[in-house]
Amino acid sequence: MTSTPSPHNRSRSEEEDDPVDGMISRTGCAQLHYALQDCMAEHQDWRKCQTEVQKFKECMTTYQKTRKEQLLKQRTSATQSA
Repeated sequence: MTSTPSPHNRSRSEEEDDPVDGMISRTGCAQLHYALQDCMAEHQDWRKCQTEVQKFKECMTTYQKTRKEQLLKQRTSATQSA
């Protein structure tokens, strides 16, 4: 009798990319994200990782601001050329 894989088993093969990792990598903040994950795995308490949390937050805020400016420029140039 063969067992059917559980639909709740969401583990990924090594070759399969994690979409969250891909999104974070595109922000340029991946190293800070991994440092935060390592800290939280080591300490099991996010309050002990506030330096890492703050650095990751600052990186993401900078990325979001830059991305928003890029999108506004694209929208403005598309509107002007239409």
